[in-house]
Amino acid sequence: MLILVPLLIAFIPGMVVLTLTWWLRKRGFSPIIIKLPGTVSMMAAFILFYIGYVHIRGFEGAAYGFLSVFLIFFAFLSFLIGKKVRV
Repeated sequence: MLILVPLLIAFIPGMVVLTLTWWLRKRGFSPIIIKLPGTVSMMAAFILFYIGYVHIRGFEGAAYGFLSVFLIFFAFLSFLIGKKVRV
């Protein structure tokens, strides 16, 4: 439960980020614009990790940590899609 719920919560914004990155690449935008969704999700993941580790702590803080790890995974996939690498 501690790992599954953050995964499912990160799945929704992760799919939005991946879809937006794919759409921007397909429309032919500049590489900076294509990498923007991944960058924003990476910053959000680091902020969530900081909040979970410094302010909340405990088991709920660990859930925030798992959520940030899964968001970093989706941001990494977004960077791969932005570089036109087959996943």
